[in-house]
Amino acid sequence: MTLDWNHRPVLVTGATGLVGSWLVGALLDLGAQPVCLVRDTVPAARFFTSGLSSRSVVCRGDVQDQAAVERVLGEYEVRTVFHLAAQTIVPIANRNPISTFETNIKGTWTVLEACRRSPMVSQVVVASSDKAYGQQDHLPYTEETPLQGRAPYDVSKSCTDLISRSYAETWSLPLAITRCGNFFGGGDLNFNRLVPGVIRDLIEDRRPVIRSDGTSIRDYLYVEDGASAYIATAETIDGSAERVGRAYNFSIGLPLSVLEMVDRITQAVGVSLPPLVQGTATNEIPAQYLDATRARTELGWAPVVGLDAGLERTVDWYRTLLGARA
Repeated sequence: MTLDWNHRPVLVTGATGLVGSWLVGALLDLGAQPVCLVRDTVPAARFFTSGLSSRSVVCRGDVQDQAAVERVLGEYEVRTVFHLAAQTIVPIANRNPISTFETNIKGTWTVLEACRRSPMVSQVVVASSDKAYGQQDHLPYTEETPLQGRAPYDVSKSCTDLISRSYAETWSLPLAITRCGNFFGGGDLNFNRLVPGVIRDLIEDRRPVIRSDGTSIRDYLYVEDGASAYIATAETIDGSAERVGRAYNFSIGLPLSVLEMVDRITQAVGVSLPPLVQGTATNEIPAQYLDATRARTELGWAPVVGLDAGLERTVDWYRTLLGARA
């Protein structure tokens, strides 16, 4: 490690989300002091139910409120910022593009402008996505692949990425950008996502419902591996001016079709029921997967838990949540 995390004030936006809660837990394990900007109270969110909120500084506010972000950065002498807050559900982005654009795009420039005006901030990690690349003819995506999102959610992540690079290059804001595939793990309460939805259906003895036609190919990344990716990214910014504004892909390196992922989930749950393939999903890119060579060589990052062990941990979490017998 290049950072001394002990007692370090660290702002996490999006702490109540899937990856945010696991990142907060990892930071606490390192001895850091998480400061979490929270807009909505979701009682069932892992951030609250696992006791993470009681071990963190919780500030009420919205990432679109620059004065609120600057107050938090200043009053808690924040040194490192992880900007994860976003509207992440593709169907919601299709139905409500304006709220998605406001949170994902305006929220990004607001947080970055507050960081630019806060002299104690020395690392900023911005969570982009593989969706920022949009649909491409050549796969896997590398960090040099053009950003060309077209659907609302994809566009919001392309803009997040470009705005971040602008702040790094124009004002030398010490930031780096993460681009990850589809996260999965305990704590995801959006059951219209593939992994938690299929797990819940199988645990409750129902045929899992698949919105797409099942052929789309995606990268999947377990949340604890994702949290380690964010931390590794923050550590590379410290004292490494040549890496400011750099983007990193993070991937297990095992692209799977939706139906192949359903098979993996079925094995982890131990209940086999044929899926109901609806084929109703819109604005879905046929294939998206990442080349994580840069993260492995420059950051020394590699997934520790991986896909199948991650699915086993995830299934155990949902069995506990749903009160099901193992």
